[in-house]
Formats: sequence, structure tokens, C-alpha cells
Amino acid sequence: MPSQTFRPDDAAAPFDWGFPGAGPGTGILGDISGRRVLDLGCGTGRHAAHLVRAYGASVDAVDSGPCERAGAEHGSLPGLRLVRAEAVEYLSSAEPYDVIYSVDAVASVDPRRLLPALASALRPGGTLCFGVPHTDSRGDGPSSSVEPRGADGARRWVLTPELWTDLLGEHGLRVEHVEVLDAPDRASHRILRVTRPLRVSSRPRGAGPPVPHGALGVGAILYGPRGLLLGRHRRGTWELPGGTVEPGESLQETVVRELAEETGIEAGPADVHLLGTLLDHVGDVVRVTVPALVAAWRGEPADQPGERVGDWRWFALDRLPENLFVCSAQGLTAWRPDLPVDHTPAHFTPYAR
Repeated sequence: MPSQTFRPDDAAAPFDWGFPGAGPGTGILGDISGRRVLDLGCGTGRHAAHLVRAYGASVDAVDSGPCERAGAEHGSLPGLRLVRAEAVEYLSSAEPYDVIYSVDAVASVDPRRLLPALASALRPGGTLCFGVPHTDSRGDGPSSSVEPRGADGARRWVLTPELWTDLLGEHGLRVEHVEVLDAPDRASHRILRVTRPLRVSSRPRGAGPPVPHGALGVGAILYGPRGLLLGRHRRGTWELPGGTVEPGESLQETVVRELAEETGIEAGPADVHLLGTLLDHVGDVVRVTVPALVAAWRGEPADQPGERVGDWRWFALDRLPENLFVCSAQGLTAWRPDLPVDHTPAHFTPYAR
């Protein structure tokens, strides 16, 4: 995460992150002049009103609680729209925003519900900024698992920045900067500045060549109403189901076997349509990958004992996760050249259909 400095606003135009003078000013939001902005958990609406008056932004200020005070103070301000709604329900039908920010509301909603909704409501190239607790009221540090603290009605997700980064990345969002916010006699907070990239990048390949007998492999593309199936390797990359060809197997049989071994999903060789051959090299070893589209399958993906890839999930094509395995990234663009996925080049020879 690159180091950046975001200066606080001056006293004449305050913008803070929970208490007076705290944290960076509007600079962390990027260019908001005339932009479409969402304030999530707006409270009294003073931040939203400031952005409208100072920058000419068009701001929707959303809060699940009563908005009477915000309406009394700012309800007649042109460019400001006050909305009383639950966050995920509102985001699910909202038109995309250039900028979304939340001073303190994100940690109050299960990130497994909220983050995909935020990703859908942020346009490509847009900016998301939000503050979250780093320690709770007792001073206990953040958790490395997605579990809430507190009783129903007052639950908070106090997570490590690394876990926030991982969760956001699963929905195509990239953390650019984490601001540390500490104050005497108060719990520590973090402010995350996040973008939705215009293009998805793959992880650079390592310098070491693959094992020579593993130079020929397949990648299975399963795409349906729930999206594209990807699993996470132990080393952190997201990958298509697949693997190396064993002696005596056809490529279709390899796809069927690897699917069953890695995910538990069943398919038949007749359901496997080979797309072509991808050639690249690592060191002096030529790597050959054959992406294959699986037209029909049975069962649900599940982690399998002893396999290095698991955590199988379905992803929308416009919200692919960061850190794709380079061979999977190459296979996906061979299948769909319009996908915004960057990777090292490979020579693709399509098969006749």
C-alpha cells in the first residue's frame, strides 16, 4: 500500500472521522467536484452538506435511523438528497457512484453482506473510503476472522487491515492506503481508501520454472447464473479448477478428474469443450495450458481433503478477485477477450468449433 498524506480540512470547512479534528480531510476522497457521492451512515448530514456546498458534489446521504435533524438543517439544500434506508437494501438498487464514504457505519454491518453491495454500487475507477475500529472499547485488538463482537443490535466487526484487504479484494476492490487514527482515551481506528480498478490485474509469476513433468495442464471454466467458479490456492492466488495431465488421459478426461478431485463436482467428457492451446514459458520450460469450457455439471463445489486449492466461490465477471493465477488469467481472456484482466502474454491457438 503506497504511503500518502491526506491533510485535514481547515477549521472553516471541517470534515472529520468521528470527532473534531480527527483524521484526513476531504483529500482522501479524491476529486469530488461535481461528482456523484454517497454518504453511508450520514447521521446529522453535516459532512454531506459540506461536500455539496464546498465542491458542488451531488450527494445522497443514507442512514437507517431517523433523519429529522439532518432534514431540519440541510433538507432544502440543492444537490443533497436525504434517504432513510438500510445500507445493503439501498445499495442493491442504487445507480453507481463515483465516490462512496462512511465515517463509522461499515463495521456495523456483516462485511459478507455489505462488501458485495458496495462493489456493485461503485463504478469502475471509483473511490471508497471508510473508517473502522482497530480496537474495541476495551482496547482488545482486531480479529483475523470474520466474526462480530457485541450483542445483537450493537454488533461490530473489528477486523485486521489485512483481513479487510482480503475481503475487499474478493469483490474486485483494491486497498490503496490505510490511515492510522489514534487519539488519547479513545479506541484506535483505521481509515481505508479503496478503489474499484478499471482493469483487474493478475499476480506476477515467480522466477522459478515449473516442474518439467507438469508443463501440460488444463483449466476448467464453469460459468453459470451464479457466476464464474474460482478457488483460492494455499499461496494466495485465485484459480480455475484444473491441473496437470496424467499419462494415458485425454484432455477432457483430465478436466473431469481434476474437477472431481478439487471441487467434488461431477461432469462427463462430452460436457467438456476444449478452447485451444496457450503457450508461454518460465525459464527454459515451455508451459502448455488448455482452457476448457464445461457446459454442464452436477453437484456443488466444496473443499476436498489434501487439495491445495479450496474456498470455492462464484464470481461475477465484472467483479473478479485480485491476484489471479497467471495461467487462469490467460485462460479466461482466451475464452472472453473482452474481460478486463491483465496478465503476461501467451500465444493462443484456438481449436476449430
